[in-house]
Amino acid sequence: MKISSKFKSIQSSIFCAVSILVLSAVLVVTVVSLRYTNSSIYENSVMYTQTIIKQLNQNIDSYISYMDNIASVIAQSGDAYKYLYSEKGYGATKDENYSEYRQRLVEQFKTILKGRADIRNIGIVREDKNSPSLFDNGLSVRNTYVDLNTQPWYADAVGKYDRYNLTSSHVQNVIKGERPWVITLSRGIRNYTGTEAEDGVVFLDLNYSAISELCAQSSMGDKGYVFILDQNGNIVYHPQQQQLYNELQTENISLVMNAKSDIVTVGKGDDEKIYALSHSDITGWTIVGCMNMSELLRNSRQTRSIYVLVAMGLIIVALLISSIIAKNITLPIQKLRDSMKKVQEGDFSVSDVVVDSENEIGSLTKSFDAMTHRIQELMEQNVYEQEQKRKSELKALQSQINPHFLYNTLDSIIWMAEGKKNEEVVLMTASLARLLRQSISNEDEVVPIINEVEYAKSYLTIQKMRYKDKLEFQIDVDSSILYIPLIKLVLQPVIENAIYHGLKYKESKGLLIVKGFMKDGNAVLQVIDDGVGMDEETLAHIYDKHKVNYHSNGVGVYNVQKRLKLYYVDDYGITYESKKGEGTTATITIPGSQEAI
Repeated sequence: MKISSKFKSIQSSIFCAVSILVLSAVLVVTVVSLRYTNSSIYENSVMYTQTIIKQLNQNIDSYISYMDNIASVIAQSGDAYKYLYSEKGYGATKDENYSEYRQRLVEQFKTILKGRADIRNIGIVREDKNSPSLFDNGLSVRNTYVDLNTQPWYADAVGKYDRYNLTSSHVQNVIKGERPWVITLSRGIRNYTGTEAEDGVVFLDLNYSAISELCAQSSMGDKGYVFILDQNGNIVYHPQQQQLYNELQTENISLVMNAKSDIVTVGKGDDEKIYALSHSDITGWTIVGCMNMSELLRNSRQTRSIYVLVAMGLIIVALLISSIIAKNITLPIQKLRDSMKKVQEGDFSVSDVVVDSENEIGSLTKSFDAMTHRIQELMEQNVYEQEQKRKSELKALQSQINPHFLYNTLDSIIWMAEGKKNEEVVLMTASLARLLRQSISNEDEVVPIINEVEYAKSYLTIQKMRYKDKLEFQIDVDSSILYIPLIKLVLQPVIENAIYHGLKYKESKGLLIVKGFMKDGNAVLQVIDDGVGMDEETLAHIYDKHKVNYHSNGVGVYNVQKRLKLYYVDDYGITYESKKGEGTTATITIPGSQEAI
């Protein structure tokens, strides 16, 4: 790609080059700054989220540990086991203190429920449907259709005393008339009697809202949120849990569970999400903080706006500076260009270009001034020499009169004098005198058309007298063109050519017509004859130099055409139209806009 095709001036090239460099630099700095800012915001946001998630994990661990302490107190107390395996049960010895066990447990349950609103239900149960069970304030009863072995909170806690079992969120239906959405913490009830019975379980149903409140305390932005997964990938808590169950929303649970690091990124663009993970060894849960990338980077908008404003300011300043620099550099070149343009247009009289700089441009300007002056001198000399050459050529061409015509005319005058044809002698002598005066006069190079017409008339008069009954002529030239300038000896050679090549060989009398008129802003002279005409081959060579007839006056069509092309431009000159046996028309066309003489 050529630079010249894009930039028409050095100033614009310099300006564009500097501008591109500045724009590129500013763009690179801005992009790097923005990426660094975005990266910093991203890293800080991720670190902040990880901190929050870890803190939330610790809070949940503390909360669950506290709830486990409550369950442990109940499970390890003798009252719970003794109540489940009292006289109301099977395989146990009748215990007179059954009512006391129950009363103490009810009071204990009431105290706990009163002090902990986040605990929905407390209960102790065993597998046998007919065995005693106790819930909350002692008034609730068990749903007998519920198989406890199908309930994870029960099945996973039976016989386990060293640690608690914690479920994900579920609907608790063990208590008749209730179906709360809870998280259940359960423990096996320790057997202190030495019997083999180990199927007693104490459970605490934690309100779903308790976990929700803990998670809600962790600020994750407007679009960020926290959810919790158990060790099996089941959702313990999610702010849009109902939508998940209704398949109105999805989460990348499998990706989170199989993650090798604490940070997982999914999606692209505005849908890109970042998951920050924290696993609890106490609960077995995985706390997941979900952040939207677009929201994380929202905080960088103000910074980006500042960067953009600063970049725009720098660009504007840089463009102004580059414009000034480009102008100062190219101003001398522009002066030199203007001078060169004038020289290109043919004006070599331009004043010396004034350039103050002493650099290469100043040196070039001085050289140009010297060259211009020299070219001007050479041009003036060449113009003078060409003008002299042209005048010499025209005079030489104009002076080409064959002596044969002169001799023949003088002979004709002598014969007529001997025949005492005095009037014809006077007329032919006068016509010859006018011819000689016009042809041998070198004073004027250009004459009015009327002079050429008179010259042609004199010539035709002589020829008519020579050829007697062989020639008739008519001259019809419009007055509007009579004083338009025309180089000398144009019309007569064309007439001569028409006589010698058209009418001379015609058996009957010939007619030659000279017309003159204006057409399309040009002056037109036509020489029309009804002679023998010319074939296409003869017509094609009519302008050839070697076709000059020895018996003509020596000027010929070639001579006339050359002088017309020399004096005027190529659009002007002589054109011929001819048909064999019908005649020939020669048309001379010159500019009609010349000043009349």
